[in-house]
Amino acid sequence: MGFTIGGIREIRSGTRRRGRSGECTAVAEFTGLWGWDVVPGARASGGACSCGRSGCPAPGAHPLDFAPVVPAGATLDEVTKAWSEFPGASVMLPVGQAFDVIEVSEPAGRRALLRLERMGLPLGPVAATPDGRAHFLVAPGAAAGLPRLLYRMGWDDPAALDLRGLGPGSHITAPPSDRGGLGPVRWLRPPALDSATRPPAARLLLGTLAYVAHRSRA
Repeated sequence: MGFTIGGIREIRSGTRRRGRSGECTAVAEFTGLWGWDVVPGARASGGACSCGRSGCPAPGAHPLDFAPVVPAGATLDEVTKAWSEFPGASVMLPVGQAFDVIEVSEPAGRRALLRLERMGLPLGPVAATPDGRAHFLVAPGAAAGLPRLLYRMGWDDPAALDLRGLGPGSHITAPPSDRGGLGPVRWLRPPALDSATRPPAARLLLGTLAYVAHRSRA
């Protein structure tokens, strides 16, 4: 994508020099380094959503309908300009393009992450939300194939595992943004050059995730 470790340093030092927000820095890394599209998202305060809709079904946890996508490849200057039009917006990532997501409870996700790291299996970024969920970023197409993969592994009821796939049409809130007024999303395993642009196939992680999720609910 034309970015190097030096490019990371340039983005981060540029932020310090020009006083740009941490979220602008994060967005520039997501677009410029990892090749992810980013969408400005709503915020929640006191249960009310910044989108202005009465009875919003997901306060502070959805993209702003009127905000354009900041495309993969956008520079820090382009991100800063785009974000200045939506001050205070949260950072949201469209799912189903560069990656899909496998979502489990955060306690199960943390235990599975430790197991997967000890096993030396390939891993992509993993995030934790303030409402107690863990998001494992995996190769696109995982959500559509998840029930079939689980069935082949002997699990015939994904809902009973409290495990689900997120695919095209979904969005996740990215660190360091607040989600739903509950607090910030955090990385359990941050993006890295060797994994963010090539997230692992879901089948490599799914057996461990399903086993730990099942044990957590037993």
